Amino acid sequence: MTRVYYREAMGAFIVFDVTRPSSFEAVTKWKEDLDSKLTLANGKNVAAVLLANKCDQGQDVLTNNGIQMEKFCQENGFVGWYETSAK
Repeated sequence: MTRVYYREAMGAFIVFDVTRPSSFEAVTKWKEDLDSKLTLANGKNVAAVLLANKCDQGQDVLTNNGIQMEKFCQENGFVGWYETSAK
């Protein structure tokens, strides 16, 4: 089913909820799914950015260490990460 949503995408945002550690645990599964189903014409994976949502909630223990987040992104093929809030 996700292949339909990925079709013709040139990039992707993968979002997790900083107040729910289980959503962060799912990030690698979403990235693996994206990479397995979508590649650019040159055979490379599409650029993916990791978004840490609900940073305004004050319960963020996952992204307190920016160096660890950068390392996670490098190890898992993300071009970078940003804190955000939909508020």
